[in-house]
Amino acid sequence: MFDKSSLKLYFICGTQDIPENKTIMEVVTEALKNGITMFQFREKGLNALTGEAKVQLAQQLLTLCHDYHVPFIVNDDVALAKEVDADGIHVGQDDKDINAFAHDFNGKIIGLSISNIDEYEKSDLTHVDYIGVGPMYATTSKDDANQPVGPEMIMKLRNLISDFPIVAIGGINIDNTSAIMEAGADGISVISAITKSEYIADTVQKFLQNIE
Repeated sequence: MFDKSSLKLYFICGTQDIPENKTIMEVVTEALKNGITMFQFREKGLNALTGEAKVQLAQQLLTLCHDYHVPFIVNDDVALAKEVDADGIHVGQDDKDINAFAHDFNGKIIGLSISNIDEYEKSDLTHVDYIGVGPMYATTSKDDANQPVGPEMIMKLRNLISDFPIVAIGGINIDNTSAIMEAGADGISVISAITKSEYIADTVQKFLQNIE
């Protein structure tokens, strides 16, 4: 059963996001220890792992997340999510149609990215548990990111979907978190704010304070 409190501090990353002096296991462990509430494995980009190496890492990260009772979500890769028995899948507007795989994720978490009202109106949320809305601000973490929509987009969507779970994404840092939460988000999702932090424990704890 999906609990939207899991969206509070949603950490997303893959090996491509990790600084050279660390490993993804070290970074995710530190983030989990200090209170992230959901984790998404997003392995994309030039040097991203593929094949068996990607599967093995996903399995290791899933086990690690479960040690901390945190849901493990796979970005985009339906086959991988099924193979490792992930807790859920997150897809974008250009990814596989949710209706094509929803039956394989019965009882699992399904997230969908939405950038604007037009995408919302074209999206079927029948099988969707939460939407990721953004980018809030300009971001360098995703090469394919749309133009920033700001916290105002959350307010606009709130008027249409009432209390449906929303997590904000894109360009989020400790200083702009409060504005996003005040706009009506259930949580924030971050990549580089955690992966590039020299003091992950401190960063995660400050995020959690501002989310509350």
